[in-house]
Amino acid sequence: MGLVSRISALASRIGLEVKTKIDATHPGLARAWVCFGFVGNQIVVRASHNVASVTRTAVGRYRVTFAVAMPDANYCWTALARSSTNSGTQRIAIVRSTSDQKTAQYVDISCATSSASFSDSSEINLVVYR
Repeated sequence: MGLVSRISALASRIGLEVKTKIDATHPGLARAWVCFGFVGNQIVVRASHNVASVTRTAVGRYRVTFAVAMPDANYCWTALARSSTNSGTQRIAIVRSTSDQKTAQYVDISCATSSASFSDSSEINLVVYR
């Protein structure tokens, strides 16, 4: 057996092994993600995975509903927001307030200015891990 054949066989075996170890339920893979923003008085979803909808509940506050629910509410989420101006006015995704909810079916996220007042953003990126 030549070197090329051996490398090919090894690569094939590695691929089969990895395929049995990593699937859609692996905790290192995002269970849901979405790139959306509030543009022209409406929610614009640019791209997503496992997200059924994004609803604006108030200025700078959004509910992201999952297409397939999480197993429970013990997931981790992280989000980033783009500034809506070039004047240095920052937008940040902030920790939920006590009235926001985090369930297996959806998560409420908020976007605020650096002075912590709720504000919309033209681009918010959310990733959920479980």
